[in-house]
Formats: sequence, C-alpha cells, structure tokens
Amino acid sequence: MAFTEATLFWGFLVVYGIVMYALSPRSKNAASFYRGADDKGNPVGQWSLTASIFISWIFAKSVTNAANLGASYGVVGGLAYATYWLSIPVAGYIIYLIRIQTGATSLQQFLTSRFGRLASLSFAAAILIRLYNEVWSNTAVVGGYFGLPGQWQYYTAAMVFTAFTLAYSLKGGLRSSIFTDVIQAVVFVFFVGAVLFLIVPANDAGSLFASGEFRLDAGADLLLVAGLQIFSYPFHDPVLTDRGFVNREKTMLKSFVVAGLLGFVAVFIFSLVGVHAQLNDIAVSGNAPAAVGQSLGLAALFFMSVVMMTSAGSTLDSTFSSLSKSLAVDLPQLVRRTANRLPSVRFGALVMVAFAILGNLPMFAGTDILKATTISGTMVMGLAPVFLFYGFTQWSPWSFRLSFWTGIGLGLLLAVGLIPQSWAIGSGAYGTLLGVNAYGFLICSAGFLLPLVLRRLTGRTAAAGQV
Repeated sequence: MAFTEATLFWGFLVVYGIVMYALSPRSKNAASFYRGADDKGNPVGQWSLTASIFISWIFAKSVTNAANLGASYGVVGGLAYATYWLSIPVAGYIIYLIRIQTGATSLQQFLTSRFGRLASLSFAAAILIRLYNEVWSNTAVVGGYFGLPGQWQYYTAAMVFTAFTLAYSLKGGLRSSIFTDVIQAVVFVFFVGAVLFLIVPANDAGSLFASGEFRLDAGADLLLVAGLQIFSYPFHDPVLTDRGFVNREKTMLKSFVVAGLLGFVAVFIFSLVGVHAQLNDIAVSGNAPAAVGQSLGLAALFFMSVVMMTSAGSTLDSTFSSLSKSLAVDLPQLVRRTANRLPSVRFGALVMVAFAILGNLPMFAGTDILKATTISGTMVMGLAPVFLFYGFTQWSPWSFRLSFWTGIGLGLLLAVGLIPQSWAIGSGAYGTLLGVNAYGFLICSAGFLLPLVLRRLTGRTAAAGQV
C-alpha cells in the first residue's frame, strides 16, 4: 500500500472511530443499555428502528459475498444472495404473531413456554455460536483493505477497528448501537451510490442487468437455498430478533418489512460490483469489491473500504450488544428462572470486552468468512418448523428436539462432507446444499409434527377404549 493510500485509509479509520464514539449516546441505566430505550424509558422510534435493522443486517462479509456471487453467476448470483434479506419481513411477521398471540417479550421466553427450558438453552447455544462468528468474519473483511492475511497491517487494522467499535458499544449498549446505525446507514447508502456512479457508466446497462442464466448449475440452486433458509435463518440471529421486541408490535412489523425490502435492493445493487468484474474480466481472488476498487483507482477503492467499514461497524456493535443481552440477561433468567429484572451495565460491558478478544481468534487462524453463513444457515434449518408450525401445539418439547437437532445433525454431516451425492439437486456448485436444505426441511417438519400426531392418535385410542 502506497504512502498516500495508506494515509487515506488509516486516516479514515481513525476519524470514523473518533466520530462514532463522540456521537454515540451514553446509557445511564440498564433499560437503555440492554433494550435501547432512552433515559426516560421511551422505546426507539420507527424510522430509527428501520435504519438499524437495515444496516445491522448489511454485514461486511455479506456484501462481499454478494459481489463475489455476482462475479461468478451474474445477476442470478446477486439475486440469490439478496433473497436472504427477505428473511427480515418473514421474521418480523412471525415475531408479530408471537407477541400478539402469546405476549412473549423474547424468543427465549416464547420457546420456554411452548417447548421447555431445554429448548431455550439449545437455542441460546446456537445463537451464541452465530454471534461469535459475526465478530471475526466482519473484522477480517475490514482488515483485508489494509493488507493481506499474515501481514501486520491486516491484523492491526482489524484490531483497531474492533477497539473503536467496542469503545462506543461500551458507552451506550443497544441504545448506542441503534443511534450509530442511523449514521452508518446514511454513510453506507451514500458511498454505495458513489460506487455505482463509477460502475454503471462503465458498462452497457443491458449487459449489466442481463448477465447470468436461471439454471441450477448457474446460481439458481443457491437462489432456491436462500428461498428455503429465509424461514429458519433469521431466528438464530439476535442482532435481528432482539429488535423485534423493542417497540410496539405494528411499529416493529412496519420497520421489519421496509428494512427487509431496502436490504434486498441494496444487496442486489452492490452485487453489480461483481457483475462488472465478470464483464470486464477482472480477477476477483475471493474479494470482488477490493479487486474492482483497485481496477478503478484509489477513489473507488476508498469508497469500497468505507462501505465495508460502515457495514462491518453496524454489525459488530449490534453483535456486542446482542452478546451482552444474551449472556447478561436472557441466559441467567433462563437458568435461574429469575424475574424479568435487568443486571448491572458492568456485567454486560465485561461480556463485550471478552468477546472482542475471543471473537477475533478465528481470524488469526485464517478461517474462511464464507463458511460463517452457509454452514450456520443449514444447521438451524430445524428452526423453520418450530416457528412456522408452533400454532399446532401448546406444549411439545419433543417437537422442538426432533426438528432442531435433526437440522443440527444434517448441517454437521454437510460440513464434514458426509452427505451422499445422491442428495444433490442439480449439478451446480450448490446442488448438495440445496438437497440438504430441501430434504432437510421435510425431515425436520416430519420430526416436529410426529409427536403431535402420536399424541392425537394415542388420545383417540384411549377414548375408543373408554367407549
């Protein structure tokens, strides 16, 4: 990295961190730190919540993946990855139903009431793994704009970025996260527009939007995977679901729908960065935004880095606040069966510091960021029947166990390469992934419904015997 380029990038990183810390509000009580309320106890406003949901789910790794898929499969790849953002309206609607039908104040409380404490503990373990992955997978993307893995610039930038994000997260918790999300959303949209201003005129519009083919071996298999996973994927991410309980039901639902549609559009638009690389024969080497930025000059590369820093920052601060709430509030209440009382802010702050350190260890080990989405999304496929079919039961722990753990098992088998090739649907790169998710959804659904069917049959048999 040349001196001028390094000065620009490091300078922005430092200014970004200082500005975010200076502007973020300080939480004066636990309700503000853990639930995002203001000092008077008022919930977050609708448009602030919308912006927070929108930007906190625009992960740095995700927009990188979207661009990479655009480079591989054209607009089909971009549509495939953008489809994951339809998870947000799906989650919002189901959380809306859960809140108005059961009165639950968290997903853990809902699961405990329908499926028992063991179900909630299993769910808590899944979301902690998810949150842990979000730390390193986002800081690694930022580090990639300062150096290559193994270079001191790469690790230093990632850790400096982590430190700045941790600083303002400690200052305000969820309230600070939501407040800074609004700023980050505006910056993100502006610089994505700047990137497109450079890319779109450099290509024929017809070719840019017509690239790719809707075939299973050309990215359509991943599009179908995303279409299946939107019914399970969002529920193991408290960065999203925590925001489903911070405001009134209808206000929350409107925010989720709008944020999801905006996210779909934003991610698809950014995937055109990869399509540009495909049309212009630019070697992406696993990082299409950086490769395209370098090919277009310093300004474009800087714009790309700003997009990544803002998207990574919004996700990382949300991750810290969700980890804090999960370990300081939700888990103790679940294990000890305590009342709905909030712990001190200090305990939540210690959780943030611990995961800021531990969460970056996989980055030093060189873990692939692409695995953070596909593997975890498949392993939690068993959550789809739990949240789609919960209305069929008032109490059924075995329904959760047979669905959730079957999904975990299938995900693990896929991760270690033990799924037979006969499960593949199509001959594309994601054929096996599609097969596991399609057949897995049916198997998990059967597992969820089996105890209910057996209970009904047993009840009828007993009734017939009494007659």
